[in-house]
Amino acid sequence: MKVRDIPYRRYTIQEGRAAYAEVERLLDGAKNVEDVLAARRLYQQMTDDFDTAASLAYNRFSLDTRDEFYRAEMEYYDENTPYFEDIHTRYAARMLASPFRDELKKYVNPRVFSLYDASRRAFDERVTEDVQKENAEVTAYSRFMSDLLFDFDGQKMPLSVLSGKLNHSDPAVRRAAAEAIDRGLAVHADELDGFYDRLVALRDAIARKMGYASFTELGYWRMDRIDYDASMVASFRENVLRDVVPVVTRVKKEVAKRLGVPTITYADNSVYTEGEAPDPILDKAGMFAAAQTMYDDLDPEVGAFMRTMQQNEAFDVDAREGKWGGGYCTSFRNYRQPFILANFNGTASDVDVLTHEFGHALADYFHYKEGDLELDVGGMETAECHSMSMEFFAWKYMEPFFGANTAKYRVEHLLASLSFIPYGVMVDEFQHLVYASPAATPDERCAMWRGLEAKYRPWLDYTGLPYLGRGTRWQFQSHIFESPFYYIDYCLAQTVALSFLIESLDDYQGAFARYLTFVRTGGQKSFADLVKAAGLPSPFEPGALKRLADRVAELADRMIAEL
Repeated sequence: MKVRDIPYRRYTIQEGRAAYAEVERLLDGAKNVEDVLAARRLYQQMTDDFDTAASLAYNRFSLDTRDEFYRAEMEYYDENTPYFEDIHTRYAARMLASPFRDELKKYVNPRVFSLYDASRRAFDERVTEDVQKENAEVTAYSRFMSDLLFDFDGQKMPLSVLSGKLNHSDPAVRRAAAEAIDRGLAVHADELDGFYDRLVALRDAIARKMGYASFTELGYWRMDRIDYDASMVASFRENVLRDVVPVVTRVKKEVAKRLGVPTITYADNSVYTEGEAPDPILDKAGMFAAAQTMYDDLDPEVGAFMRTMQQNEAFDVDAREGKWGGGYCTSFRNYRQPFILANFNGTASDVDVLTHEFGHALADYFHYKEGDLELDVGGMETAECHSMSMEFFAWKYMEPFFGANTAKYRVEHLLASLSFIPYGVMVDEFQHLVYASPAATPDERCAMWRGLEAKYRPWLDYTGLPYLGRGTRWQFQSHIFESPFYYIDYCLAQTVALSFLIESLDDYQGAFARYLTFVRTGGQKSFADLVKAAGLPSPFEPGALKRLADRVAELADRMIAEL
């Protein structure tokens, strides 16, 4: 079935409550483990029905945030999702207290019970009204950013398109794009600060009502963090500061020399080689055809899945006004159908987002085929390994996409991936600082960001960009508003992805086979066990980041010498 033909019907809270009443009846009357498993199957169908409806509503809203019907549907789910969360909390508590719990573990992966515990800690019916308000604010921010247009070169364009100009081969174009972003955001400073003021206040109030000292602890439970905690993340950030930042700083100084500039400005920060930018030489149809050839060659099953995705028109990659400005992969559970949204802007990021989001979709495919629906594809750090690693396994097939600039693309992609890690941990530490001081003013939050810039990105120069120079770059990092504490998962996954790249250069087929096992196993094992089984170093392992950063830098040096 084509995605556009999937019927949408609102799944109401009344339907959910009725279905859960039957689940409770079955649990209350359970005489053996088979009765509990029957109740679990009924509950899973209920959650599939809800998740399918909510995902369809969000997907169609994000395709056009001006659509009044789906805007109203989003408002419904913003208001009612907390009631579904309350149902899930009650279900999790019942399963944890089941007299058949020990026997259940013979049939249900024990990790499911760890997730039940996280769910129980992540919501309380006392905060329902506050969570409704939080959801509404997140949707309002998403719509605001989707509607926002910037003046550039006599045109009005969304940020997703304008940001692509920061990769342009002409430094004057990059500079003009940076200035347009700076001016456009400055006009809306009050609105952007207002969104975050309200979100921080709401989240802090929710956490305190639930008995937490700050939102940070609650935020980790909301992310279903069962494999690592805040102290481990703090150690990871320290390791990045000690072992990765110096390497990236050296890389950036060498880039400045190649570009013939004294410092790396915000306008130049996305560029790593001089001259012509490695933009794709294919149009959209050509890129999808080349991607199909790539996946057919990689693995017959992977190729067949890609073909099905295209036949079902499960991609929307055209940037346009009113469309949500990022990229994502979602899934419609009742139809076992993933869907990929992107915003192509004519740069190498189009290829990156295509391969990245396909990695997520592939994980969904295997999850539906052989996984446990309650475990999903794993935690978000595991999910991002699926996507980020796929970007690097695609390297072997990049010639049709980039032609003579293929080697340059690989250098840019490699160095951008390494340079991302300090930025990613900066986003994470910023949120820890914000929620430790929820009463901070907008100016104080911007001062926090400036301090983190100096710490993690000491090479970056904002001269001539007064608004961004104040410390406002975080205002269009949507995860900070929409998915607090998610961003560190990208950083952990980036280290795994780079490790897969290093392995693939020595034994491509062996590395890809291990990657497929990693994806198939998904949430069935802990993150640490997945990484270990793949024969890769843990991101938390002392010294692992230094060894990785040095190897990536050495590889980049060799590749640059061959350009």
